[in-house]
Parts: sequence; structure tokens; C-alpha cells
Amino acid sequence: MESPLQRTYLILVGYLTDGRQETKEKLVDGCLYVKDNTGIIPCELLHFELEWLESLFVFPSWSYIPQTDKSATGYLEILLDPVPVNLLKKVPDSIPVTYQTSAKTLLTSRSLGKKRSQLTVAGELTQRRPLLRIQHKTFFFLFLKCCISGVQVPVLVQKPSQLAWHYTLQLGRRYAITGLSLASLKESGQRTFVTSDSSCLLPYCAEQVREQSLDSAWQDESTQSSSLETDEQLSDILELRVEEERPRSTKESKIISYVGFVTKILNIQAGLFLLDNKVCLCLAYHQLLNSARGLRPGACVELIDVHLVQKPLVSFPFIVLGCCLSSTIVLKSFSRLSTPYQPPVSAGNLYLELLFRYNLGVPLYLWLVSLMEMFEERFSCFFGHSHSLLRSTHRNLGAAEKFLVPLLQAVVPDREKARDIYNEMLDKKHRCPLQKYSTLNPPCQAPSLSAVCHMAEQKSWEGFSPSQLFSPLEEQHMGTQELNRRLAWSYCTFSAGSFQPRLILLGVLRVSSRSSSLQLQDKSSSLPCVICNRDGSPFACTALRGSLLQVETYQLIVERFLQTDFPSWEHLANLEHIREKKHSVYVQFYYEDAQVLRAAEGHIQKSLGRANSSSLRTKDGGSLTSELETPEAKMLKLEDPKPDTRRDDNCQEGQSSARTNSCVSHLFLVTQKESLMYRNYQLPRKDHGEGWKLQHSFQATVLWLGRPQLWSHPREIRSLPELEESGCDGEQDMTQQEALLLFMGKSLRWFPFLHRDGLYRFIVPHCLDLEVFDKLCFPPVPVKFLSRSSCPPCLPVQDTWHLQHVTWISCLPELAARSVLTGMDQKISSIPEVLSNSFTGSLASFSGNIVERTLCASPKTEKPHVTVSLQKQTGSLLASEHTVKLSVSVAPGSPVVLDVYIASTYLQHLWGLLPGATILFQNLERKISRFRNVYCIYIASSCVSIISLPASPLPFPSSPAGENSSPSLVFLSSLQSRLQSLPQARILCHLSCVLSLSLQWVCSLCNSIFKEGRCTRHSPPCPSHTGVRQASARVVVEDGTGEALVLCRNQHVAAMLGLSLLEWEVLQNCVQSRGSVSIQHGEATGTGCVEEPEDLIACYLRSLCRSPLICRPILLDFSLDRKPSKILQPAPLQLRNFRCDEVQFVSQVGPRLSLLCLNVKEVEQDTLSYLNSQRMRKDI
Repeated sequence: MESPLQRTYLILVGYLTDGRQETKEKLVDGCLYVKDNTGIIPCELLHFELEWLESLFVFPSWSYIPQTDKSATGYLEILLDPVPVNLLKKVPDSIPVTYQTSAKTLLTSRSLGKKRSQLTVAGELTQRRPLLRIQHKTFFFLFLKCCISGVQVPVLVQKPSQLAWHYTLQLGRRYAITGLSLASLKESGQRTFVTSDSSCLLPYCAEQVREQSLDSAWQDESTQSSSLETDEQLSDILELRVEEERPRSTKESKIISYVGFVTKILNIQAGLFLLDNKVCLCLAYHQLLNSARGLRPGACVELIDVHLVQKPLVSFPFIVLGCCLSSTIVLKSFSRLSTPYQPPVSAGNLYLELLFRYNLGVPLYLWLVSLMEMFEERFSCFFGHSHSLLRSTHRNLGAAEKFLVPLLQAVVPDREKARDIYNEMLDKKHRCPLQKYSTLNPPCQAPSLSAVCHMAEQKSWEGFSPSQLFSPLEEQHMGTQELNRRLAWSYCTFSAGSFQPRLILLGVLRVSSRSSSLQLQDKSSSLPCVICNRDGSPFACTALRGSLLQVETYQLIVERFLQTDFPSWEHLANLEHIREKKHSVYVQFYYEDAQVLRAAEGHIQKSLGRANSSSLRTKDGGSLTSELETPEAKMLKLEDPKPDTRRDDNCQEGQSSARTNSCVSHLFLVTQKESLMYRNYQLPRKDHGEGWKLQHSFQATVLWLGRPQLWSHPREIRSLPELEESGCDGEQDMTQQEALLLFMGKSLRWFPFLHRDGLYRFIVPHCLDLEVFDKLCFPPVPVKFLSRSSCPPCLPVQDTWHLQHVTWISCLPELAARSVLTGMDQKISSIPEVLSNSFTGSLASFSGNIVERTLCASPKTEKPHVTVSLQKQTGSLLASEHTVKLSVSVAPGSPVVLDVYIASTYLQHLWGLLPGATILFQNLERKISRFRNVYCIYIASSCVSIISLPASPLPFPSSPAGENSSPSLVFLSSLQSRLQSLPQARILCHLSCVLSLSLQWVCSLCNSIFKEGRCTRHSPPCPSHTGVRQASARVVVEDGTGEALVLCRNQHVAAMLGLSLLEWEVLQNCVQSRGSVSIQHGEATGTGCVEEPEDLIACYLRSLCRSPLICRPILLDFSLDRKPSKILQPAPLQLRNFRCDEVQFVSQVGPRLSLLCLNVKEVEQDTLSYLNSQRMRKDI
């Protein structure tokens, strides 16, 4: 609550004047001042008389109101009329008023060239327009109404000595103005009376006036405000009926009068005030030359002829009273509260500049104000003063203007013609931007990042049901562990259009040294982000760090983590089984889709100026410069609130007393980057002891190029002087040395920028020592083990060093690239090469598209104790018993798939591993299973880079691989030569027979047989009361070119048997009372099925499998079964007899392949003929 003004009993004595002295001339700007021989100060009065000017007064009651800027002068509020010290000048009471010709003739005459004598006009003051200052000229209009005819006459007052009339004129009183002449305004052509140097403002006296009435033709122009609802109270206006408030495309504002108290200044620069805690007063359309002095909280104002705008914005909480140039504001009383005064800025005011540039109405202007307030509040703390964000120059647009102008251009593409202020004040029919309006539903929003995270989180859990993550038939066959594992990790994706209105992201790009991830940050929070380049290269733009970005095309990802204990799929609707819900939100976008609103140089150079006695200059055009100019002190504040207690002074020994801009740089090529994890390093301690300390870190193997370079200033660093050391014809002249870089602490912020095959430069600021890199190196293992030259020296990267990305090795000229690549033998392989038996390496690097992401149980051999303890330290959202399996293909829709397994320990630093994303995997360990499957695992030396984002979110993120794309149609005979390269395909085949069939109910916990509502395990007894039905069958299919043994599971068994959903349900219920039913047929002996010949269900199934109705053409989607009961050995081709209806033929076939059924479809005869013809035509 504001306190009252402090009282000090002082008497003020001074002259009241209407101008201030500048150089030797008096500058009249339309304001009033109190002066003496010591200075001058602006003042505001509630009552003023012209004879007070240039007279000496005693001011018995006044208040001094300071500005919020303590270095600026405040102003005086004169509470009571001043007392004159000397006698005031006598002003004549009245003079005769004589019209020499009709006013109509004068104002409508086409010729103004003829010199006329000056006139005197008298009448009642009906309107007093505001003081305006345009093109360095200050003026105002007033209207006098003829006492007899009621005709209004406009008078333009622009002489400096007459601007004080504005303070003494009172509406409703009668005045006489002498010395008037006629003039025509150039802009609008309007004709008006204009005062001259000899003009006088006199009180009107009817007895001494000889008045000539004006022509009746002017009566149509008589005061428009007479028909306006000026006497209505605001409460009466707001009591509208419901039917009158129905939304219309365009509404017309009412013109009313209002008296109220200022309770809050909403935005002084935008001209917004709050009256009586319920009405927003908008003065943006009404220029205030006195800088809104007196309009402090607690002041009483009277508003005459203001526009009432109801519900301008959907979300705006107040009704609006808008003042146009026809409105009048009268200050009725001053505030008694001690609220400081903050004057509005006229020059460089972006609010008003955009308002007039686009001729905005009230709804659009209020939306513009809300966006600018949000922008300033969120980012002013990053770039010093808030006006630095709003200020623009003739060469560069400010950050706020870059953000707002495209939005306004999209909303007002065909903006109206510029505002005509003269017609607005003088025209017969009132026209102004406040007259008509439409309730605006904002087309976009830019909330704070904390609000973005909250909105995304809320949207991701709205209507969430665990059953959404499964297909309807898939969930019925899952046990408890598999069911809850599938629920443990899921995600959903949102775009800008997923929110209403469309959501725009704004944030300062930074890197967290704690999570080592890129982040967008504002005052409220931070949002992790994944950035890619559309050309497929990893994002490495270090110069972008600290820049303010705007992103409109993005993917907002919410990763959901659940801890559940659902007994079975039947309980998925009961959300009480969800024990804990967690989530993480991040955004991913392309660098090309981000607009840099403000580059980092703005605060970079300011901070460098504090560190050194001089500041750096910005490049012309405001283009991004390399991050070599980034001061660490400022950026560390941005990246981590914790102070940096560790400082490296090695490079400044002997120079501590001298501040210098010199720096040392060293160019290097990254040959390998390893994972971010906790490592054991033997680092020197301050107490000169030795010991192992667990460090959160990552390391990279690099190749030093050339020698360290000394620069007098970071600006002088040239592109690649190190590569110029090599001769024109030689490749061996360049100095190359391998090193192992160790990143810990604050240097972890470089993790997202560092990539293989990238050329980078370390820059050590304030350093003159060219041996700084050598001095800090230490051996990675004890010296007694360093007899071999294969161990490169280890260099811990210091917190104060800067990293600059220079270029990619692929962008170098051929000669330079060849010299750099000498001795490098690492290769990016393709997925078919990794799957090939000819691949001999133990580590594999490749790129691919993620087809499927699933959670699986971690092998016990891959859960060391240290990993589990670190998991608890870091608070990973996934349990340590989980491992992520990524199925990676060459391209979207490709059937060639390689599985990659990543332990949950590494996942907290890996963002963007989503189906549809293209990933570059480096140094994965290649393994071969006992079933001859090739797969890869993520190890400590591995690294991943996101090189392409998913094109669109998958409708079912947990759906099996290949479900969203149709496999290619092949022959069985063609699979013999494509076992590794074609794991998924489709065949048009004939179902020959069912070899075995097993239906059973198993316990959801222990997988024992579940019979008659309970688990049959007795030692130890199982507490489960939930069973899960499972089915499996082995069938033989042929397509005329070969045969295959197909394993079908669960819902695919019903499709193979040709049973409807109802028949399958009845059959499963019959099996439930028995626990399990199994049959064998033909050559399926030895498959492990125990047949029960006496069981009726078994007899039914046996007869069904032997029925000729089973043998029919089907369309089968399959993958190769890499875990058959017996690995088939290569065998020569054999002749086999095949039968199709009545036709029998012989074909040469190979050994039976083992396939896994993915989907089964029935095929009609017409479809069968068409597919056969298409397949044959394709193979021919």
C-alpha cells in the first residue's frame, strides 16, 4: 500500500512562466514552469489564468514529485492557487466583436489569395483538442460555438506565446479571440481560423458584442457531441442485456464522459492507466506533451468524449476507455500518495511507433502491448537494460521489433491508410481508430518457458489412458512385467499448432554445465532443446550461444515416465495402479527455423569492457561473430547460478598486475568424442596429494593442427592461419599431435557443440604464454606405463577457455583436407555393412533412422554396482533395470534393421531418440548373438548425434516396427540370398497345414500355468490371481517357389485358423478351465507340445487344423525367425510337388526357412490374381 506524501513546511517563491531558457532563446513547448535565478522546474496546476504568466508568486501549498530515475528532475504539483507578490497586469474585460463578412463565405471561399483583414470570433468553447507536437511544431485546436446559430468554428492556435491558453480554457465558458485569419491545411485541405501574433484571448461579454449570425448551412456541423451520450454513467452502459452482448464481427464504440481515480499505472510507455480498479484508460491515441504529469495513482481525472470499448481482447480483464484526438482530459485533483513519477518516452517509443505505423485499433494495440511487456519482462535481465531490447537504429532493428513486426504484418497485411489526425479533429463526421473494433482472439501466444512446460505437461496427461499405448489385441497377451515395462516410458509430440492460439517459443540459447544440454532460457525457467541442421551436419554453432532466438516451427516433446503395478491388461482402466508419474519436456527444431532476434554481442562486449579497460565493437549489420569474443564472467551467470570457485591462473603468471586483451589460440580436429558419464580420474589436488575422484565428464580425442597462435586481440584472429603453415606442395610440414581432452565442471558446456570431423579452436583469454596447453597436460596413466607411444597426453580443459567452431573438414580445400586427414582411418559404415559377415571391426559407426523404440530388461551382466549407485545420485527418470532398444533402419520404410541397446544410465544425457529421427551412432560395440544376430550396444566410448528430426509424430509411438509401412512383396526363393538384408517382407502364399498348436493361460507374475482362477505353482506359492492367455502355432506355407515354417503368436493364431473374434473368445474361455491345450499334426513331432487326445477342445482343434478350409491363400507379413529350435544348415535344392486346385506342378526349392508372423490378411480371388500378376511383372 502506498504511503502518503511526506510534509515539509517550506514556502516556494518563483516566477510562473510558459517556457524554459535554452542558450539565449526562450523555448516554449506548451508546458508551465516555476523559475528563479537558480533554476527552473516543470509544474502542474489545477487552475490557471493568463495574467499569471511572468509574474512573481508565493506558492503556499505544493508537492515535489521526484522521478523514478533519481538523476532526473521531477516536477511540482501546485495544490492551491499561488499568491501574487506584485499587482497583476490588467486584462480588458471585453471588446466589441465585429464580423466583417459571413463566416460561411470566409470558410467556404475557394480563393484565399486575397488579403483580408483580421477577424474577431466569439462564442462558447465546446471542444478543446489536446496539445500536439508534430515536426517540431506545437499547436492545438479549439472550437467556438455561435451563441445564436449554434455553428462551431475551428480555431488553430500555434503561436508559442499562445500555447498557455490551453491551460486556461474551460469547456462551457464563452470567449472572444481577436486577430484571426483564414488558412487551409496542406494535409487535409480543411479550412480553419488561425491565430496571429496579435491575437488575444478575452472573456466574452454579451452586452458589448455586436454579433452577426452565421448562415444556416453551417447548422449541420453544429456540435456533434450534442447527440452523444455524454451524460450516461458507466454503470448504466455496462448494464446491457445478454442479447445485446452477442459477438459481432464489428462493433461501434460508444462515446461517454467519465470521472474516476487513477489506481494503477499499467504501462506508462504504452499510455495505459487503471481507473477505479475496473477501467483501463488508454492514452496512446492522445498525445500528452506534458509527459503525463499529474496522472499518478490517487489522482482524479475527468474524461470527456472518450470511447467505451468493451471486451477488446478475449483475455483482457478490463473494459477500455480510449481517448482520441477529440477527447478531453481534465485533471480534477492531485494524488496525495508518495508515488514516484516515471515520464513516458516519446522518441524511440516502440509502442507508439508500431501503433501509428500500422494504424492499429484498440484490440490489436492491447495485444501488442501484452507481447512487448512479456518480451521485456522475460529477457531484460539477460541484456542489461530493458530499453536495449526495444531500441532500434536506422541500420539494425531491435529484438522486440524483429519479433513483433512479422506478427503485425501477418495480422494486418492490407493495413489501412495512415491516420489523418486533422480530419479526426476537424471533420464533420467523427472518424478515428477507436470508433469501430472487433473482439480479438490473438492469433498466437508467446508465454514464458515455465508456462510452456506446464501447458505441455498438462496437455500430455489430459485424457491419458495406459491402454492408448497398446493395440487392442496386443495388451491381452502380456504378463505383468512386460505390461508395466511397456508403460514405463512413452512420449507425445506437440507442434505450434497443437496449442490455441499458436505457440511461439522465445528464449536465450545457453548450455547447462550440469546437464550438458542446449537450453532455451528466460527469466522464469529453461527448456532443453535439440537443434539440427537441415543439411545433415550436427549443430556446432558456438557463436549462437547467448543469443535470443524465436522459433515457430518445432516439435515439443513430453517424455512420460510411469511406475505402475498393473496385474494385467484388464486393470488398465484402474489408474490407482499408477504409483508415480514423472515427465520431462524438451523441444527440438532446425537451426534454419530459428530467427536470431538479438545476437550475443550486445552483452558480450559490455562484459568484456568491464574485464578490460576497453570494450569491443560490434560488427556492422549486427551479424553473428565467433564466440571468441564471449566473456566468461557474463556467460557463467547465464549458465549456472552457482559461483565458479575454481580459477586457472597458469596462463597469467607474472601478468596479474596487467590487464590485457591478448589471447592464445590453438586449432584442432576432433577425431573421436566419447560419452558423457562419471569417470575415475587421477587429478592433482590442492593439498599435493593423489587420489581417485569420481568426475562427471566426457573426453575427446583430437589432433592439434599447427602451433599455438598469439593474438593481441580476439578480433584479430584470422580464419585458419595454422593450416597455412604447410607448404604449397607438402603435407608433412604441418605440426600434428594427438591429445586427449578432458572436459569437467564448467567446460561440460561444450559437449553439445563438439562433434567428430569438426575443426575447432581453443581461445585462452588474457594470456601471453604459448606453452599454456603443454603446461597443463598430464599423463592419463602412471609414467611407468607410458613406454608405448599410443597413449596421447591428457589435457584438462579449463573453465575460462572459449571454444570456437571454425568449419567442417569436408568444407576445407582438397589439399588442406588431405594434409589434415593424414593418419586418420576411422570410417562411417552403412547398416548393411555392419550387418554383413565381412565386417571385422569391434566398434561400428553408422547413421540410420529410428524405426522403433522399446524398453527391455537389462541383462544382469550389464548392471555393475557403480552404475546403480550413480543412477541414484543423478536421479534418472528410468529405473536401472531397463535398457532401451532402438531399431534402426537405413531410411524410413527400409526393411534393413539393426538393433541398438542403450543402458538407462546414459539416457539422461541423450535427447531426441525418437522414432523417425536420423541418428549418427559412433563407436558402438558390435556384437553377434548365439543365434547369429548382429546388434550393437552403447558403451563409454560411444556417442550419438541427432542429424535429422522426425518428419511427423507417429500416431502410436509404441507400435511395432514396420506397422506404419507396407513391406515389399517377395518370393520365398529370393530370401535365401537376402537373409541379412531383408528382415521384413510380405509374401502371397498358400497355407499348407498346421503343424502344432498350443493355447494356454499363464500366470501374469511367474508364467506358470494358470488354471481355474489361480496359479498352479506351489513351491513357493504364487500370490497372483490374474492369468494371461497365450497362443502359438507353427504352420507351413508355400508360394510355388519354396516352403517356410511360420511361427504365429497370440492374435495371429486366430487369423491363421480363420476364427472370428467371438469364436476366438469362446475358445479361450474354454481353455481357461483347463489351463492349456496342445495338439500336434504331421511332421511336427519333437516340437515340445504335449497333446491331450481325450480333451474335447483338443479334438475340436485337431479337426479344425486338418480341415481343408484352413488350407487357403493368405497375404503374410513376416520377419526372419533368428531363434529357431534348430538352426537350418545350407542344403542343395530339391524337387517338390505342389498342387493348386486341380493343377499339380513340380518346382525346385531349397530348405525351409523359419519365419515369424507379423500380420495375416485374407485374400479374395480377384485380389489374388492381381497380386500375382503384379509380383510376376515386378520380378520379370
